[in-house]
Amino acid sequence: MHTPADHLELARTENDGRVLHRLVRSPYPFVWQALAANPHTPPAALLELSAARDSAWNDNRLLRLLAEHPRADRTVLRAVLDATAAVLAEGERPYAAVLALAGREELEAGEVGRLGTLRGASARLRGLLARRLDSRAPDRA
Repeated sequence: MHTPADHLELARTENDGRVLHRLVRSPYPFVWQALAANPHTPPAALLELSAARDSAWNDNRLLRLLAEHPRADRTVLRAVLDATAAVLAEGERPYAAVLALAGREELEAGEVGRLGTLRGASARLRGLLARRLDSRAPDRA
């Protein structure tokens, strides 16, 4: 029988994508976050994690980790963008995820820029988001 600590250790250290993908079904948000921080977690597992929900703090951290993940492809990033937009529209503040998404060249500036128009976006976030998007290379913005 595996304990939550065993699942956490596997999520942090495992490099077999099949094992990591199975761990997505864990009920523990700290395991989800460890998976999102593990550079070996495959895109399919990251995509599933983009729909995981627990609490505002855990969800916001998970979205940021997914947005920063080196193996997050455009499909994963679009799912994270949509999840972040939904959370913002509910009035939550996943600001670190918004800014991480703004730094991802796989997404178009306009796709990410719309996050600044949602209910949870503060004036400060809108300013930081505009600066981050403006700092992109002109041919990719």
